[in-house]
Amino acid sequence: MSTDGDIIRRSLSAPAAFAELFDRHARVVGAFASRRVGAEAAEDIVSETFLTAFRRRADFDVAYESAKPWLFGIAVRLMRHHRSVEAAHWRSIVAAATVAAEGHDGDIVAAADRVDAATTLRELAPALTALSARDRETLQLYAWSDLTYEELAVVLGIPVGTVRSRLNRVRRRLGDVIPGGAGQEVRHEPA
Repeated sequence: MSTDGDIIRRSLSAPAAFAELFDRHARVVGAFASRRVGAEAAEDIVSETFLTAFRRRADFDVAYESAKPWLFGIAVRLMRHHRSVEAAHWRSIVAAATVAAEGHDGDIVAAADRVDAATTLRELAPALTALSARDRETLQLYAWSDLTYEELAVVLGIPVGTVRSRLNRVRRRLGDVIPGGAGQEVRHEPA
């Protein structure tokens, strides 16, 4: 099996070979973009990501086996231009959760779970929007892209330690909102 670097190297003389890179990574880039900016905008992001990658393929360091961090880096930069779509997406998630929790007939336990989830989501949405754009972007990449810390560092163009510190800061801030969250102290009672 050829590496992404091999595919890109081949595509420099045979541009049609680049389609293999699209086949390998479009689904995961699209899934991340869909969660981040919504399904409609995600199609444009995926198209623009691979078009940009194709145009800039000569700039890719073929020593890397995987082009996934490079592609996510392009996608993230493109999504920065879609911030208003992202905010609308969060508002629609909160609204949908609220409607589902209030308007569903079912057993009491399931209804209570939906109300709890909707309440947590309503409390979480402002905390997410209060995060800095860099922290929110790091969290979303971590949660939705299935990238390692090292790959996140490549995507974001920052050291791995910075990725870790951003995610730690996010966990602390969101833990204050989510009951039993990571930001809350765990107290051990004496036995």
